[in-house]
Amino acid sequence: MGTYNVMPVTAGDYRRLAEKRLPRFLFDYVDGGAGDEQSMRANEQDFFRIKLRQRVMRDVSHVDTGTALFGQAMSMPLILAPVGLAGMMGRRGEVQGARGAAAGGVPFTTSTVGICAIEEVNAAVEIPAWFQLYMLRDRDLVQALLARAQACGCTTLVFTVDLAVTGPRHRDTRNGMLGGELKGRLAKAWQIMTRPRWVLDVGLRGKPHDFGNLREAVGGVEDLQMFKAFIDSQFDPGVTWADIAWLRSQWQGNILIKGVMSAEDACAAADAGADGVIVSNHGGRQLEGVASSISKLPEVVAAAGDRVEVLMDGGVRNGTDVVRALALGAKAVLIGRPWVWAMAARGETGVASLLQVFQQEISRSMAMMGVTRIDEITSETIDLP
Repeated sequence: MGTYNVMPVTAGDYRRLAEKRLPRFLFDYVDGGAGDEQSMRANEQDFFRIKLRQRVMRDVSHVDTGTALFGQAMSMPLILAPVGLAGMMGRRGEVQGARGAAAGGVPFTTSTVGICAIEEVNAAVEIPAWFQLYMLRDRDLVQALLARAQACGCTTLVFTVDLAVTGPRHRDTRNGMLGGELKGRLAKAWQIMTRPRWVLDVGLRGKPHDFGNLREAVGGVEDLQMFKAFIDSQFDPGVTWADIAWLRSQWQGNILIKGVMSAEDACAAADAGADGVIVSNHGGRQLEGVASSISKLPEVVAAAGDRVEVLMDGGVRNGTDVVRALALGAKAVLIGRPWVWAMAARGETGVASLLQVFQQEISRSMAMMGVTRIDEITSETIDLP
């Protein structure tokens, strides 16, 4: 019996299980990055430079990992990030992710291009999910999506701004997910045939396979070329900060701008009325050669941390990484690939178990650093090269 069939613990354990269970083109969609994937690797590797300071002989008998963001209590400063097509990685994957997040006491963010509609996700949990949105050329469709999100209880909008054009994701071309015509279709069919468990659980029991939030505009996912054509036609490269001000006028809840990687953009987001920014390079899936998210975090915090809440995502793989980000000024972090790996491997139970490990790692790190509350994690608790 293989080790990872017994007791997956870390994000890496769940990644290996997900690789065994998903058709190659779906695994690569989640796992891959832009170009040669240098920026994706840097997101993880740059955390290693940040060293925690060990302190001893302090009373750490009661460590509290809890915090709050926008009035929402959280068991730890962590949010599940929006991931497109998550419902193809597990049966009704967005719903399982939301339930796993609820069990772990953290917020869940559902994607505009998720398989499950926001109404289905929020019907499955007591605390409404956050809603992630792209600015589409069809502003009537944008307004309709905002109205739907508000109608089912969403109060926090995550607006992604770093997808004016799509990055070069070579894995998706190599494995036949995009393009390849007949050869690509045959490649995908073969990959699906080698994963009978996925076929039964997701392919058959996980229907309908459409973009729930965009059902009328796009339809099903069987023809991903049609979806790509929709993305190319609707994702608006002409969006400016004036459009964020328009969005602010349309949405009464909290707005987080995701994709901020500079002090100038952080200040512009604050000027446009954002409540927070997410320092993010889209998981290394967009601009190849861009700096890692964690390396840009201090710059954004210094520029706008007194005006907006600053969060970050990209490369966070364990609770120690969460602590490192907090020490550099993040209010909270988001994780994307790890929760999808866990969900693909073991459903909502996997997500809840992974979150429990994250919380334990945060708590243990805090104890060995001699701090007992999240707000005690500061730049004084780490060493930088």
